[in-house]
Amino acid sequence: MSQSDSKSATVPGIRDMLARLISLPSISSASAKWDHSNEPVVRTLAEWLEALGFSVEILEVPGMPGKYNLIGTLGSGPGGLVLSGHTDTVPFDDKRWQSDPFTLTERDNRWYGLGTCDMKGFFPLAIEAARAFVNEDLKQPLIILATADEESSMDGARALAEAGKPKARYAVIGEPTSLKPVRMHKGIMMERLKFEGQSGHSSNPALGRNAMEGMHEALTELLALRSGWQEKYRNPNFEVQFPTLNLGCIHGGDNPNRICAQCELHFDLRPLPGMNMETLRQTILSKVQPIAERRELSLEFEPLFDGVPPFETPADAALVKACEKLTGHTAHAVAFATEAPWLQKLGLETLVMGPGSIDQAHQPDEFIELSQLEPTVKVLRGLIRQFCL
Repeated sequence: MSQSDSKSATVPGIRDMLARLISLPSISSASAKWDHSNEPVVRTLAEWLEALGFSVEILEVPGMPGKYNLIGTLGSGPGGLVLSGHTDTVPFDDKRWQSDPFTLTERDNRWYGLGTCDMKGFFPLAIEAARAFVNEDLKQPLIILATADEESSMDGARALAEAGKPKARYAVIGEPTSLKPVRMHKGIMMERLKFEGQSGHSSNPALGRNAMEGMHEALTELLALRSGWQEKYRNPNFEVQFPTLNLGCIHGGDNPNRICAQCELHFDLRPLPGMNMETLRQTILSKVQPIAERRELSLEFEPLFDGVPPFETPADAALVKACEKLTGHTAHAVAFATEAPWLQKLGLETLVMGPGSIDQAHQPDEFIELSQLEPTVKVLRGLIRQFCL
């Protein structure tokens, strides 16, 4: 047995790898009560990758203690293929689970556990695919990328884009798509709009400045913008072909006989590929600012989080064609967002494709079908062969 074969033998099989990853809580959440470090998951992946001969770099996410990205590289060269996944999971309600979320449980030809589908299950399959190439002379590098906090802030991927890492030519993000290639998704914007005026007795409107009436005008402007965007922008690849704007929640005032001094709106905007988030924000501001000035209201308008840009890779891109050929499925669009825009910012031709169904993500009794395992390894090996050898 060669030294590399001996090292490979120390790396567990797919089931044991996944069982270990599932047993390590790595929930990311805006709530400190739920949030965990992902360091144990990253260190475990590093141990396996190093045993296979990968060089491993672990990067702390700036400003986020306990959160880490991992870049594992096999081979060298100017191009190469990235197989990327996020290490975190969403919170869970254990009362709605039939089995322990942190114990890999098999029943009905499925593996159950928190993260089996979204998306710790991708890492053992990517590592198993890579195992076949540890003795090959790779012409271009194979990179396994593991990110932090995709489920809460996407700050892990954002930090990588800012750092300019990793360098490669192609990237596949193994989110659950039932192993069907995805080449586009909408963006996500969640915005906060607040007017502040002056309270006063309702018997005399001149005693105050009504923030709720200002918001009423702003709502009219927002709905008019939505209609205009939906007339202008269409993409038949999406089930909902136009950009959406949802008025999610509103709070204002404190009593019927008191002029409303404050009113705050939170809304959600899902732009199509080709729509720029900052341009959309400036357009909204240009409509609501005059309302505030005319009514002598103070105005606050800001993102509730930084947002996820829309994503699109051309239908004729080499990676799209390769994944279509290997899977037999035409690349399509999905409604959920991913880390793809940040990998694109690194100059990577990017596609989303992985085992499991998005229908199981974020659900009690999350699972991955055993029938997805072997086809995933086969497809990933096909991609490695095409883009690294």
